Amino acid sequence: MTPSLLNITPELTASVATKTAAVQALLADIAGNWSPATFANSLGAEDMVLTDLIVKAGLPIEIFSLDTGRLPLETYDLMAAVDKHYGLKLKIYFPHSAGVENYVRANGINAFYESIELRKSCCYIRKVEPLKRALAGKKAWITGMRAEQAATRGNLAFREFDEGNGLEKFNPLADWSEKEVWTYIKQNAVPYNALHDKFFPSIGCAPCTRAISLGEDVRSGRWWWENPESKECGLHVKG
Repeated sequence: MTPSLLNITPELTASVATKTAAVQALLADIAGNWSPATFANSLGAEDMVLTDLIVKAGLPIEIFSLDTGRLPLETYDLMAAVDKHYGLKLKIYFPHSAGVENYVRANGINAFYESIELRKSCCYIRKVEPLKRALAGKKAWITGMRAEQAATRGNLAFREFDEGNGLEKFNPLADWSEKEVWTYIKQNAVPYNALHDKFFPSIGCAPCTRAISLGEDVRSGRWWWENPESKECGLHVKG
């Protein structure tokens, strides 16, 4: 669905109010008991909900984003909108230039289309390694993941231990539906990525993201050439 197609019903409004209160309580607990905590904002719709809640509550939770160097123009426009709307300058992490240069020189500019191995290698350089730097020294990190987003996220918990990064990981929107996310955004005039209005429910790097058709899974536009059961970039893989 696109935001313009959303029909906000009384049932949706009530559900969002209840779930919002639960998320507010969880975020306050994280800020109070898991400091220093940080929020990984990928600038998707879910992450904009959490950004709105964190900023409005004045919580001492750092908010950062990863700039892979291949993001869509609309994502950069949203970064600027976040600054203007909230007075929030996101803490941006970039990949190490040497890693990107070596990868491209050895494999080509769009090598990620050629194999899962090359795609995951690109994701590691541009996203996973910068994330590790962003999480260094933190006790907890927060994501905007939802259980219904993809086959790889069906058992998503509100809280889990991230063994790979050695800290607690919180997913406050784990039980939210797509409609609930957009209801919150609409009711609170939260800025969002313009690509969502063009049938892009999940937005990553420009060459790895496409619009989806009616009935497709919300994550089907990400790495669409791969098997749905293995489509993750490495940021949220357990192990």
